[in-house]
Amino acid sequence: QVQLVESGGGLVQPGGSLRLSCAASGSVFSMYQMGWYRQAPGKERELVAIIASVGSQTYADSVKGRFTISRDNSKATVYLQMNSLKPEDTAVYYCHQYLGGMDYWGKGTLVTVSL
Repeated sequence: QVQLVESGGGLVQPGGSLRLSCAASGSVFSMYQMGWYRQAPGKERELVAIIASVGSQTYADSVKGRFTISRDNSKATVYLQMNSLKPEDTAVYYCHQYLGGMDYWGKGTLVTVSL
């Protein structure tokens, strides 16, 4: 059974940084596209960043230049380095795993950007 467990969320001031981690189990991690999505209060879930099995990356325009997604296949872990955080980045961040129509979600980790 696939499990995705996020960690690293918390409260940070505007301009600060956080690093999210997502540990995966129950799958051949290196084969899967991995991604981070977020859902702010009252809004729909949206794509933040994805990283393909071969390492190519895609970002939402709102986070380009500030966030970096990476993966460590030896640890079955995907990361999201978030810099220059803004209040509008406040959301629950979800880890996502996808391959050939099969997709899985973590339970999410809350990121709050506030003074």
